[in-house]
Amino acid sequence: MRYLILFMVILIGPAISSQAQAQSQLSISIGNRGVSLGFVMSTYPTLVRIPGYPVYYDPRVDANYFFYDGLYWVFWDDNWYSSTWYDGPWDLVPPAYVPLFVLRVPVRYYRRPPVYFRGWRYDAAPRWGDHWGRDWERQRSGWDRWDRRSVPRAAPLPAYQRHYSGNRYPRQLDQQRSIESRSYRYRPRESVSRQILDQRRRGAESHGRQQQRQQQDDRQQRQQQDDRQQQQQLRGRQQQDVQQRQERNARQQQDVRQQQQLRGRQQQDVQLQQQQKARQQQSVEQQQQLRGRQQQDVQRQQQRRAQQQRSQPARNARGADNKDRKGRTDKDKDKGQKDDHRDGSGHP
Repeated sequence: MRYLILFMVILIGPAISSQAQAQSQLSISIGNRGVSLGFVMSTYPTLVRIPGYPVYYDPRVDANYFFYDGLYWVFWDDNWYSSTWYDGPWDLVPPAYVPLFVLRVPVRYYRRPPVYFRGWRYDAAPRWGDHWGRDWERQRSGWDRWDRRSVPRAAPLPAYQRHYSGNRYPRQLDQQRSIESRSYRYRPRESVSRQILDQRRRGAESHGRQQQRQQQDDRQQRQQQDDRQQQQQLRGRQQQDVQQRQERNARQQQDVRQQQQLRGRQQQDVQLQQQQKARQQQSVEQQQQLRGRQQQDVQRQQQRRAQQQRSQPARNARGADNKDRKGRTDKDKDKGQKDDHRDGSGHP
């Protein structure tokens, strides 16, 4: 057995002869939800009533595609799937819960029959008991026997779905449920279909609540992100303010240093000016001293000249005396020389 039937209520006691009562007491456990099958119904299907059955099928699609009791049914890859919308999402349904009239559809209406259908009667239902085993056949005893004169009426087709295709097709369960509640009032006849539909609706409601929670979480996350962004922006502004203050402080310090340097240069200029003034004063003093010395030299020269002028007559007088004495001396010498000549030769 490759199908695990979950949450199945087994009634211990006398066997109930009525299959409807037996099905109503089963607890439906749908398997995988939201399955995407290997085919796509891009537009609303062309559903045709199977003669003698309250079941529709689509002769155009390459799939075992049916509609019964308000639900779409697909037999794909040896599994049964159901959905309230023509292109899913699909829910895996164990064989024990598939409605009887779906199982009774003749082999000829399976557009893509599996290999093991070969050799079976074309106008009869598939031999599900041979395929799924004795346990399933005991559980669904009498599934292939019914009063063909009391076949129930077929459920109305959900033709409103033909307006939803392509990008307009609702993929979320809560969206599908919202449209169904407005457009399709049919209540499934079989308990199995009702349970599947109720579970699907509960799933849609749960999905809606999950979406609400998700939206709330998303809003909270967005709010948290906004708060974080605001905090980051605030930190950024604070950092900018700090940087600006630091830059202002740096500029102020630079201004202070420049002012100090300017004051230092001004002080240097003042010192240079003072030194220059001192040198100028020193130069003036030196010039004054030089003039003083020159004046002193002039005075000394004047004094010497004055002394010379005062001493000139005396020197003149001494000079005249000296000349006289010298003249007399020269005369005496000349006279002596003359005498000497006379004495020696006898001639002057």
